[in-house]
Formats: sequence, structure tokens, C-alpha cells
Amino acid sequence: MPSWLGAPELIIIFAILLLLFGAAKLPSLGKSMGQSIRGFRSGLKGEQDEKSEKSDAADTPADAGDAEKKDEKS
Repeated sequence: MPSWLGAPELIIIFAILLLLFGAAKLPSLGKSMGQSIRGFRSGLKGEQDEKSEKSDAADTPADAGDAEKKDEKS
């Protein structure tokens, strides 16, 4: 958390949000933001997994892949 964002600033931000959205909307707003952040993180993780799979595939020699295909046909 930034050092300039202390307790008084957080209270002011919360009060403004309360005035803008109302008490009934804040829980659903927080829930949707949490779901969005979770989706974003899982998307980043999936992207990293794809990159690692591609790099693993690039690291394996082409002959090893051909040998595996021959074994599957037998």
C-alpha cells in the first residue's frame, strides 16, 4: 500500500463510495471486483503456463518427438 494512503484517506474514500453507490450496492460491488481480480490472475497464470509449455516443447529435440510417434503407432 502506498505510504501516502493512511487511515484518514481510506475513510474519506469509503465515505465517497458510500455516497455514490449506497450501502446496498457496496457488497455486490466488492464481490464483482473480487471476481474480476481472480479472473485476471487466473488468466495471467494460464498465459504463463502456455509460455512454459511452448518453451518446454521448444527445448525437446525433434528426434525425440518422432521416436514417441513411432512408438505410438506400434
